[in-house]
Amino acid sequence: MRTSRILLGFFNAPVLCLLWLTKHAVDSAELTAPGEVTGRYGGSVTVSCQYDRKLRNYTKYWCKGQVYERCSIVVKTPRSRDSDRISIQDDKKAGVFNVTMTSLSQSDEDMYWCVIARFGRNPHVGVRLKLTNTVLMTTTSTPLILYEEASWWMTLRWILIILMLSCVSATHIFTWRIKTARKTWPGQQLCYQNSQNIE
Repeated sequence: MRTSRILLGFFNAPVLCLLWLTKHAVDSAELTAPGEVTGRYGGSVTVSCQYDRKLRNYTKYWCKGQVYERCSIVVKTPRSRDSDRISIQDDKKAGVFNVTMTSLSQSDEDMYWCVIARFGRNPHVGVRLKLTNTVLMTTTSTPLILYEEASWWMTLRWILIILMLSCVSATHIFTWRIKTARKTWPGQQLCYQNSQNIE
């Protein structure tokens, strides 16, 4: 009995690992943004945060801080905090919310987070804002392969789900065969002993 529990735990470990990877893949596919944007002192910058359209009705916000868990909300939808320099716009049809920061100063150079507030774990992605004195051609940085990345993650998710189900099935079959073997073994041993006694 103890051996079967140990084996069951051994087979469940990869399943739990795959479940965690699947969850991480789903979160990564739901929200994407450029990892870094560069703006000019005194200028402006716009960051586009692309999200899965199934999240269009959730609140989105722009958060500032080196660590996501301790960041402070700068602006959010639908009713943003009063700010003359920072604004947020949510295009639900396109599945993207844009954050615009103007009159950039040294205090704005930091780590920011695109976040979608929902029940459970909030999808979030970090964006580092860097400032320079160099004149830039454009202050908008948008990833070019958002849909490709999301599609890749979705494919990976289904592969992981199939692997996870295969592991679960293999675990149940293996456990069932062990239990069946244990039930039939005493009967086979008794028959063997009886045949020896007859001889």
